[in-house]
Amino acid sequence: MKYKSVFDIIGPIMIGPSSSHTAGAARIGRVARSIFGREPKWASISLYGSFAQTYKGHGTDVALIGGILDFDTDDERIIKAIDIATEKGMKISFVEEDAITDHPNTARVFIGDDQGELELVGISIGGGKIEIIELNGFELKLSGHHPAILVVHNDRFGAIANVASVLAKHEINIGHMEVSRKEVGKLALMTIEVDHNIEDFVLSEIEQLPNILRVTKIVD
Repeated sequence: MKYKSVFDIIGPIMIGPSSSHTAGAARIGRVARSIFGREPKWASISLYGSFAQTYKGHGTDVALIGGILDFDTDDERIIKAIDIATEKGMKISFVEEDAITDHPNTARVFIGDDQGELELVGISIGGGKIEIIELNGFELKLSGHHPAILVVHNDRFGAIANVASVLAKHEINIGHMEVSRKEVGKLALMTIEVDHNIEDFVLSEIEQLPNILRVTKIVD
């Protein structure tokens, strides 16, 4: 594994005793909030493996809720995140799961309000690094450490090439790209990590392409 800086080795500036259980958890929650696009009214979080066994002592619970409240890893409010969320009227539940997962630090975050819902699965891989491996039933690989766009589209010939052409036209370099689909010819999801944030007018151009249904930006 290559490291970009010393912070990739020792972990980020953070609140809490563990980069994996606290900083990573906060980032999983914050990615969920970023994709959802607003503060949810409720959050139901299932914890697996080490997360399920130690989440209270290591602050995983407050970190996840802090991320959902859009707090960064070094935000001192994380310590009181559950109290803050409760005061805002957010309904919160945690479930300790017995199922065995591929990674010991796994959380399934289910958030929503009257307008919609979002479900994602994230893993904390150490040093504050995370991967989002599932979103609303789609398999993906999203690091949460780079600007990215998620493109929901009809699984049709040319859809991927059209999106790539728009990014190339605006000199936006793709660092990582994956496509996931539940069924051939139905809905699919492009996950595209890029080198810098994408302007809204580029997103609008992508949304106008044939077979593109929704574009969501995740800011680093």
